[in-house]
Amino acid sequence: MVNFEITLLEAAHKRSIFNKSEILKSNLCGCFSCLKIYPSAEVKEWIDEEEGKEHTPLCPYCDIDSVIGDASLFPITDIEFLKAMKKHWF
Repeated sequence: MVNFEITLLEAAHKRSIFNKSEILKSNLCGCFSCLKIYPSAEVKEWIDEEEGKEHTPLCPYCDIDSVIGDASLFPITDIEFLKAMKKHWF
């Protein structure tokens, strides 16, 4: 397994919440819970309705809120990155 800096994993995690506009700008999304990579158009459910904040996507495969889009510029198509995120956060 590739080692990723904790600061990178923490910065990526911040981009997995309240990120609806970023997901809508993305071509692909990656879920660091189930490790699936899929087109952003597959995201259909959103949570976290807080005034002044965007919604957070739910993964269409595992129904968990751990989705990052490629518009974030994090390496979401690198399965090792998603595995490192999963190990750190779950």
